[in-house]
Amino acid sequence: MKKYSFELEDILEYKKFDQEQAEQEFAKALSVENEIQQKIEYIAQQYLITKEKFKNTKNFDLIISQNQYFNLLDFQKEELLKELAQAKIITEQKKEILQEKMKATSALEKLKELNKEEYNQLVDFEENEFIDDLATTHYKG
Repeated sequence: MKKYSFELEDILEYKKFDQEQAEQEFAKALSVENEIQQKIEYIAQQYLITKEKFKNTKNFDLIISQNQYFNLLDFQKEELLKELAQAKIITEQKKEILQEKMKATSALEKLKELNKEEYNQLVDFEENEFIDDLATTHYKG
């Protein structure tokens, strides 16, 4: 009997490769999202540090500088929040693409398993037939 081979093996390998690419793209998107989130957290820390630093100041120039700095931080935060919203959309799209690729790969892997089981059953059947024929021939002879 010939050696087992899955006719769609090349396609399965391509689907696995395609899935790996999608996983990498999803990871990159998550990385961008996390990087933006870290920048937002840094801005929040800077806000708290500055507020604490000038908490009891009565110097009008320092208060104005602090307010200008807070305005800058607010502007940066708003821009980062816009970027984060876009990054979340991209991440979600990459996630959906990855899920589709995983489904396609999984379907082919299940088909391969079924095909392998059928092959093994056929091999078992042919071996049993051969043994039966051998026993019958030996018994008659």
